[in-house]
Amino acid sequence: MDHEALFTDTSLACAQLITRRYSTSFSLGIRTLDQSLHRAIYAVYGFVRWADEIVDTFHSQDKAALLAEFERDTYAAIAAGFSLNPVLHAFQWAVNAYQIDHEFIDAFLRSMEMDLEDRSYRQELYEQYIYGSAEVVGLMCLRVFCQGQPALFEQLRAPARRLGAAFQKVNFLRDIRSDYEERGRVYFPGLRYEQFDDAAKQAVEADIRADFEAAYEGILRLPRTARLGVYLAYIYYLKLFHKLRQAPATQVLAERVRLPDNTKLLLLLGSWLRFRLRAV
Repeated sequence: MDHEALFTDTSLACAQLITRRYSTSFSLGIRTLDQSLHRAIYAVYGFVRWADEIVDTFHSQDKAALLAEFERDTYAAIAAGFSLNPVLHAFQWAVNAYQIDHEFIDAFLRSMEMDLEDRSYRQELYEQYIYGSAEVVGLMCLRVFCQGQPALFEQLRAPARRLGAAFQKVNFLRDIRSDYEERGRVYFPGLRYEQFDDAAKQAVEADIRADFEAAYEGILRLPRTARLGVYLAYIYYLKLFHKLRQAPATQVLAERVRLPDNTKLLLLLGSWLRFRLRAV
């Protein structure tokens, strides 16, 4: 192996390490994808995680300046096919190898800019944020899953967006207290944190349920190399959503609803059996 290839492999290994350190659930999902897809999906996750860390973690730093620098370095890396930043080197490799649309990257970075401000969201901004922070991440992954199959990508674009939206809205519901208390954000449009009650929660849940239903058809049409991993993520979030639905608004505001590790293991086994039996 030459040194350039070694540098790329090492950068991709860094993206894998970031994924495993920051998200055990996402790491588990990636491992159920075909081996050929792992490196690119780790690279995408490493990129979006690092951007998210800029806006949510480094409170003593000039976040706007850091994000602007990160954006410049991202596009420079893609253009050059190289970066000394291992996260960006891994990401540019995935972007160039799988022809990931620059529009997706731009929409994602615009959503990160929105997180630099404490805000409540009206419907238009909410939809823009959901698209940039979640839907386009799903579309980046779909480019990897559908490599060499542009027609299939277009057929699955809409359900992939709905799946990303469902995941993000579940995150918003689960984290409604921490988003408000730690970051000054209320994502759901027209919702005042102080007035979050069971009726408001049910309205949010109806919207999320519609996204899950629309997304499922797309999962069944994914290439089999990707289907089990995406289905596992779907089942994980659906189970978390059901647990949130069972909890009253007061409980959601009081504690972060989680799935225990043994439940995650059972979901993995059940998903694997359904996949092997070709029920998915």
